[in-house]
Amino acid sequence: MNRLETLPLLVEVDPPELLVYDAPEPCPYLEGRMARMPLRLPVRELEPRELDARLARGDRRHGALFYRPSCPSCRACEPIRLSTEYVPTRTQRRILERGRRELRVEIGAPTVDEQRLRLYDAHRFGRGLAKEGSSPIDAESYQRFLVDRACESFELRYFHGQRLVGVAVTDRGARSLSAVYCYYDPDFARYSLGTYSILEQLALCADQGLEHLYLGLYIEGCDAMSYKARFLPHERLVEGTWRRFERGAE
Repeated sequence: MNRLETLPLLVEVDPPELLVYDAPEPCPYLEGRMARMPLRLPVRELEPRELDARLARGDRRHGALFYRPSCPSCRACEPIRLSTEYVPTRTQRRILERGRRELRVEIGAPTVDEQRLRLYDAHRFGRGLAKEGSSPIDAESYQRFLVDRACESFELRYFHGQRLVGVAVTDRGARSLSAVYCYYDPDFARYSLGTYSILEQLALCADQGLEHLYLGLYIEGCDAMSYKARFLPHERLVEGTWRRFERGAE
């Protein structure tokens, strides 16, 4: 009997989780590699402190499920986080100032509608993130990815006038925020919305007296993830220990 036939399995953590998927699959980040990302479902919604504990050990969230890369022959994925004391560079300050002059930000519960589906696909196809032959996302898939959740979550909505140009889904812990996913209209790339969104989330952390903003995974060799490493200093989880990477001369 193989592993898949014995699932789900109970994982003894606080609170317990059900291991619902655990199999090798093509890596979604690095072409030609195989990945293993076991998916776990908490038995109940996490309290903020429980989310913090999972983030600190390197967990990420996909809908109501949590995962942590556990690839047997690769360690390219490194969770990355910023301290709330992070000081933006001159370029980042300009991005933040322009965004605050010309964009409007709303905060609300994650939701799905036709507007978000179109924007998500504009981002995915416009930035070359979709695999060849991919279909547009449907409401059910979007719901499972960005609306379903097992912790407190909200979305930042970025508007240019009355036009929705970006959405950033964010989780809230007791001492941290976690940037789950950000997508935006490629026609508004001049606003550097990925960077702008991180800076706005950092500002929320500071306003709420939190310690860290988790940015997801840094993956050397993956262009879509490379922008995260430009935020220096930052910390990355390397072989189980958070290691600080300093800013060099600019």
